Amino acid sequence: YPLVTHHQDQEARQSGRKYLTYILGTSIGLVLPAMLIVYHLTGTLEFSAHGLLGGGASKGLVTLLLLMLIFGFAKAAIMPFHAWLPAAMVAPTPVSALLHAVAVVKVGVFSIVRVLTGVFGAQLLLSYNLSTLLLIIASFTILVGSLIALSQDNLKRLLAFSTISQLSYIILGTALLSPKGMTGGILHIAMHAFGKITLFFCAGTIFVATGKKNISEMIGIGRKMPITMAAFFIGALSIIGVPPCGGFWSKWYLVLGSLEAHQQGVLLVLLFSSFLNACYFIPIVYKAFFCKAEESMFDPGIQEGPILCVVPLAVTALISILLLLYPQPFFALAAMMVKSLTGV
Repeated sequence: YPLVTHHQDQEARQSGRKYLTYILGTSIGLVLPAMLIVYHLTGTLEFSAHGLLGGGASKGLVTLLLLMLIFGFAKAAIMPFHAWLPAAMVAPTPVSALLHAVAVVKVGVFSIVRVLTGVFGAQLLLSYNLSTLLLIIASFTILVGSLIALSQDNLKRLLAFSTISQLSYIILGTALLSPKGMTGGILHIAMHAFGKITLFFCAGTIFVATGKKNISEMIGIGRKMPITMAAFFIGALSIIGVPPCGGFWSKWYLVLGSLEAHQQGVLLVLLFSSFLNACYFIPIVYKAFFCKAEESMFDPGIQEGPILCVVPLAVTALISILLLLYPQPFFALAAMMVKSLTGV
């Protein structure tokens, strides 16, 4: 909250209140009652590798608990509990990167992954056909988030809706209930982190150097800030999920997981959403490098941003590439997590 309200203006305070309303409201109104119901049914809140809830609970009650828990973790920004995330874009860019790439939102999605496997378990989700419900919710968020991103002119808001969409890939992979799908979802936690933090660092560097926030004001900027926009291109490729970036691995394993689970509809969602990712990122890069800016658009003296801005984005962009070539540590971690989450 203090980070979101850092600028202390009216917009920042409104965004901070929205953040607290969504996060605390869903935690107290949905997660806490769901925990009490689970404890009443099972007598414990300790996670089990095969799920706490057995077949004794009715399908209606289990479905209600599932919805309360996945929407209760509003940090995961699953629609319709996503509005706090674009609002939080008033925060300084390093804070936005923290919110979107590393800490806050990933806590939300990992909490959902842990609850799905530790409270419900694959057997119960399959027997009550709740995995299909999860796939529908995640697919809806992925597609709608991407479509809204297409219409954004403010760069940070575009990245915010991109994050909303990308987070649900992790939920989607878990809901496939296949080893490859879960591996892809868990890999996406790391692959998305480095790609998205690169993009936010680029947005911050552009603002520091030029004062520009809107995409329509960035035509031709690649000629003045080639390192920044090259890093932006690398981050975009990682989010789209194509080589030479590590984001390819998570998308590839999600595709394999959808085939393994015989979910052709999910495969179409993955392919179409990646196409939408390309539709809102590639034009930015193209216009930055290949379109000529009006003379009045930029100060003639504008060059690359300060070195303390450029070095971090260059490092994270390089890591995004190295993750394609040397993904083994993250594959090992993903395998350990899949084993611990499923008990297999």
